[in-house]
Amino acid sequence: MSRVSEVFYNKKAFIPFITAGDPNLGITEQLVPAMAEAGADLIELGIPFSDPVAEGPVIQEADLRALAAGTTADKIFESIRRIRTKTDIPLAFMTYLNSIFVYGSERFVKNAAECGVDALIVPDMPFEEKGELLPICETYGVDLISLIAPTSRERIQRIAGEAQGFLYCVSSLGVTGVRQEITTDIGEMVSLAKKAKDIPCAIGFGISTPEQARKMALSADGVIVGSAIVKLVAQYGENCLEPVCSYVRSMKEAIS
Repeated sequence: MSRVSEVFYNKKAFIPFITAGDPNLGITEQLVPAMAEAGADLIELGIPFSDPVAEGPVIQEADLRALAAGTTADKIFESIRRIRTKTDIPLAFMTYLNSIFVYGSERFVKNAAECGVDALIVPDMPFEEKGELLPICETYGVDLISLIAPTSRERIQRIAGEAQGFLYCVSSLGVTGVRQEITTDIGEMVSLAKKAKDIPCAIGFGISTPEQARKMALSADGVIVGSAIVKLVAQYGENCLEPVCSYVRSMKEAIS
């Protein structure tokens, strides 16, 4: 069992997302261990990118702030090395194919693994093209996380059958962002996936309130929240630690 899979062992996992370098990498280095202390089970770190196609305006703006602050992949690797002296919480990078290819796929995955990253989420990489990265990830012991969406339908079982770490279940069509209501039949998606393989399923895209998290956790093994947290970082800037950690505690309590 990988470190990522272990996150879900005998509990519902809460997985917060932040954009690395928003508002700066110094704050990121404080936020990660603080969120771990507040109850996060795994943390997703977004690598800022100028054209993040899966993201709504909240995370797009965070990417722009991070890039304006001078955030680069190499600086993020250095930050993670420092973070690893404070916490051993599993970490997943969320990034885009172009960022990886421009950096150099093997160099990127190798550096990520060496600084302590456990998993890689690439939302614009179709399942059928995962051969571009999977052999490299396997070489360096990094889980390549597969995604399923409401439109995956007959592909769900095939994707789940080959998934590693956990299966990222996209709750809503469109880009990331807070939603008032999530109407997708999450239970059906998860049930289909688990018929193919007993892999943890975590729900993301649109979840923002403890009530939504509690409802999603009834059907899934974990809940992923990004935009609601990134909004707090945008609102409070360098003073975001306490508001973010308070939010993380409330969400973890809701699903426990």
